[in-house]
Amino acid sequence: MSTTQPAPAARRKDPARPERIARAAIAVVAERGVDKLTHRAVAAQAGVPLGSTTYYFATLDDLLASALRQAAADDVAHLREWAQGLNGDLAVALTDLVLHYLGPARAQTAVEHQLYIAALHKPALHGASQEWDSALAELFASLVDPATGRALSVVFCGLLLQGIVRESVPSRDEIEMIFRRVLPRPAES
Repeated sequence: MSTTQPAPAARRKDPARPERIARAAIAVVAERGVDKLTHRAVAAQAGVPLGSTTYYFATLDDLLASALRQAAADDVAHLREWAQGLNGDLAVALTDLVLHYLGPARAQTAVEHQLYIAALHKPALHGASQEWDSALAELFASLVDPATGRALSVVFCGLLLQGIVRESVPSRDEIEMIFRRVLPRPAES
């Protein structure tokens, strides 16, 4: 009679686990800040064993880079959806978009910028932040020309950063005027 137990059924792989961990890291940064991010806090937030976070992301910088890439992917997907529904005055649409990010989506905007700005002190995040910059410039360039698209992405990001730091949000008129200065004037017929 054998006293050994049969081998446990192999655990199913969870292909969504790395994304769930990255999203949990975003939530932890939103709640505690970049400096308080730990594998343990992320594992608790994601509902996974601590070993899962270190298996997929050996260092905190790896985890932050993944969170930054996830935040960027979510943001770019939102902007692509927004761009597909565009019709009418682009300056007005961009103004509405900025006001959305600084109003109902303010908390999300703040955590995205915390992750992005962490690249100042964490070289491991440089690539992810540059990828995000490029994706935004490319998206805006699809609406205008490449040089104006790049300018729009810089202005857009600057308005968001200033807007989350300021106590008051810039006025609709102020934001729209800025976009009108950047956008090419329509040709007169």
